[in-house]
Formats: sequence, structure tokens, C-alpha cells
Amino acid sequence: MIDFRHPRFWGQVLFWSILWFLFPLLFTHDLRLGWDYMLPHNLITAIATGLLVAINLQFLLPLYYRKQNVLFLISGVLVIMVLLWIVQYPDLFWDPITNGGRPRMPGRASIRLARQRWMGSMMPLIASFLGSSLYEIAIYAQQKDKETIRLQKEKLETEIKFLKSQINPHFLFNALNNIYTLSLLQSEQAPENILRLSEMLRYVLYDCNEALVPLRKEVQYIRHYVHLFQLKDSTGLKIALDLDESQPDLSLAPMLLIPFVENAFKHSKIEDTEKGWIKIKLITSSRQLQFEVLNSKPPANYLKDATGGIGIENVRRRLELLYPGQYKLDIMQTEETYSVNLLLSLL
Repeated sequence: MIDFRHPRFWGQVLFWSILWFLFPLLFTHDLRLGWDYMLPHNLITAIATGLLVAINLQFLLPLYYRKQNVLFLISGVLVIMVLLWIVQYPDLFWDPITNGGRPRMPGRASIRLARQRWMGSMMPLIASFLGSSLYEIAIYAQQKDKETIRLQKEKLETEIKFLKSQINPHFLFNALNNIYTLSLLQSEQAPENILRLSEMLRYVLYDCNEALVPLRKEVQYIRHYVHLFQLKDSTGLKIALDLDESQPDLSLAPMLLIPFVENAFKHSKIEDTEKGWIKIKLITSSRQLQFEVLNSKPPANYLKDATGGIGIENVRRRLELLYPGQYKLDIMQTEETYSVNLLLSLL
């Protein structure tokens, strides 16, 4: 319901009232009806139209918003009929205003004139009712769409904040165990890998609170992720990493590329040094990036770890909300491979 103190409420009332006061005078003036009849009649019609619009905005449209469509239509028709009856029977209500200015015509001419008068009075009321309703419904629908998008964004942001606050526990435990092993062996790699893990945690807990982050931080996280994962196998895993860092200051939403990498490690069975493999490639330009992740696909359904991470569907939703019309995401799979290709325009 629009509040009667709202400027749009009085804007609608005045618009339809003035329209139907002036329109008959300028375009449909019947010379058989003198000005002494037309002016008061148009004034009464304008008042009735304004009253109809006010009733519609204040009392009838809320029925429509509450999904009571039948009651809305029936109530609208009843209000229109009552106001039409008042306008068309001046003898009962406002005939003294015209001083009997309405012409009296015998026979068919009188009937035809009466029909014209009825139609002439009905059209402003129906048009005002429909016009004011459609206008308000359009605004209401637009507000609902905005509210829906806002709630979706809030819900998504809440989910993302929660998800961004954690690293995949399985990965974190493995990384800590591997670093612990390095420390027991007094390896020179232990301190630098502790630093890598520390930088990853800092990125997730602090940098990701920003709406946008430099591409170099996302790339650095991916490099750290791959390096720490490789610690678990001293023989070397088949991981090809080709990350273009020629545009390090490009800005994008945080944790946007990483889920594709996590997904590849989850599903590729990379520990199988003979058949498992992963290829990660990033190409950048001044306003665009292309990110491609390919991985092997085990013969049977394989999922190493189902916990943690943001997930492909969540990334797709984020892309739709944050970069509508600016991205193309292709996900393809065969019996042996799974590939993700993201083309993103950063305007």
C-alpha cells in the first residue's frame, strides 16, 4: 500500500484528475452540450476520477498485492459503478451546479446522447483505474525484483563469508602434517612452506573481506595451494601450472578461481601418478581473463573429499550476481577428462 503522504500518491491522483478534466474539453467537446454543462460535468468527472485513484491506491491494490485478485477486480468494478452512477445522475447530486444546463432532446437523439454520456463518463474511470493499477503494479514488481536480488546477494554474501572463513579441512590437515614431517627431518623447506600456509590463511581471513582483490593475490593463493599439495608425494605429481601474471593489478571478486582448482584436486585422483593429472592455465589481457582447468577423470565415481571449499554451483551463482552478462562458463566432461573454461570480462 502506498502511503497517502507519499508524493507518488498525490501525483497519480492529480495526473488522472487533470487529464480527464482537460481531455474532453480539448478533444471531445460536443457542441450540443454547452460550456455551462461541460465545465461542471468535467469537474465532477475529474473529482470522481481522483477519488477512484485514491481508493484504488489506498485500499484496492493492497488486495492485489496479497494475491486476492478476484476481490480486487470485484471491488474495483463496484467502486467504478458507484462513482459512475453519481456522475450520471446529476439530478440527485449535483444538477444545481449546472443550473439545468444539460440539453433535453426527444426520441432517439436523446437515447444516443445518453449512451454517449455514459460511455464518456465510464471511459475516464476505467482508464484511470487500469492506468493507476498498472503503473503501481509495475513499480511494485520492480521493487520486488530489487528486493529479491538484494536478499539473494545478502544470502550469498553470508554463505560466502562463512565459506571464505575456512580452508578445506582435509587440505589444511594434510599441509600441516607434511610441514610437520619436514620439520622433523629438519628440512630447509619447512620454514618457507609455513610461510606459504600463513599467507594463504591471511588471504582467506582478511583479504577476502574486500569486494575486489588484485589478481596477483588470487594467483599467489593458487600457486601456494598447488605447492603445498605436492608435498605429499616426493616423486612428483602430474600438475601443469601456466599462470599469466602480466596483468597483476586486475581486480576481481575474491575466491573466484580457486574453487575450480579445488574441484580438480578432489575429482582427478591426482595421487595416481600414472593416470592422474591436472592442467591449470590463466590468460589475461587488460580487461579480460580466461581461466582453464582440466583434470583426469577416474573410471569410477571418485570423490576424495566432500567437505570445505566454495563449490562450482556457488561460484556460478556468484558470477551471475557479480558479473551478469560479463562471463561465459563452459563445463565439459568425457569418460576420461573434466574441463572448466571461464571467460570473464573485468569492466
